[in-house]
Amino acid sequence: MIENIRKTQPILMVEDSEDDYEAAMRAFKKASLHNPVSWCRSGEEALDFLKHEGGYNTSTAERPGLILLDLNMPGLDGRKTLKLIKENAHLKGIPVIILTTSADERDIETCYQMGANTYVQKPVSFDGLIDAIKRIKEYWFEIALLPKDEKHD
Repeated sequence: MIENIRKTQPILMVEDSEDDYEAAMRAFKKASLHNPVSWCRSGEEALDFLKHEGGYNTSTAERPGLILLDLNMPGLDGRKTLKLIKENAHLKGIPVIILTTSADERDIETCYQMGANTYVQKPVSFDGLIDAIKRIKEYWFEIALLPKDEKHD
C-alpha cells in the first residue's frame, strides 16, 4: 500500500524556463519516475495552485507530495515562494526541494533556514540531470515516507 502511494504522489514543479521543465520531464522518464507532475511557471501561479485559487479546480489539482522549486524566477521568486509555503499551516508539511542553478552559499543557507528540505544545484549536462532525478526519486519516493494527502477547507 505504501509503495503505491509513493509512486502516485503528485509532484509540483515550479520553474519559469520551459526548456528546463521539458528537460526535467525527459529526465523523469529516463529515471522511471512516473508520478503525475503539475507545472507552474511562477511563484504566484504555484501559490494559487497550492491554495486552489486563480481558477484551479480543487477536484483536479491534487495536493503535491513534493515540490521542486526554482529560485531565480521573475516576480515572486523561489525564495519568497518557499517562505510563503512554509508559513502556511496547510502547506508547510509538503517537502520542498530547491532545484536551481545557484550554488551561492547564502542561497543554500537561507533556503534551509526557511524550511527547504533539500537543496540541489541543477546539473549542467542532461546525464547529470538524469542522475540527480534518479537520486531524488530513490530518496523521496523509495526511502522517505511523505505526508498523506490532506483535504483543504
